[in-house]
Amino acid sequence: MLTLYTAYDVQRDLRNFICQQRKKNKLSVKALSKCSGVPYGTIRKFENTGNISLRQFLMLYEVVGDLKKFHALTSHSDNEPSSIDEVLKNA
Repeated sequence: MLTLYTAYDVQRDLRNFICQQRKKNKLSVKALSKCSGVPYGTIRKFENTGNISLRQFLMLYEVVGDLKKFHALTSHSDNEPSSIDEVLKNA
């Protein structure tokens, strides 16, 4: 599938989301660190560069977002055809 978004674009958007949600919830970096278990310096670096481990990102997201949304990315939809025969049958 053709898309104009790059991994960098998504990384930047995720960083911005976490930062905006932290501020919206009136959490300092120190408070977010305490709630999430992610070190203060790691959060500061993430907010400046966008670089963080996946596990630590999910720990932050768990505090400021809905972790079920990320889990849903790994779920398969029952509506999707599982074979070419199903595609042709429903065409």
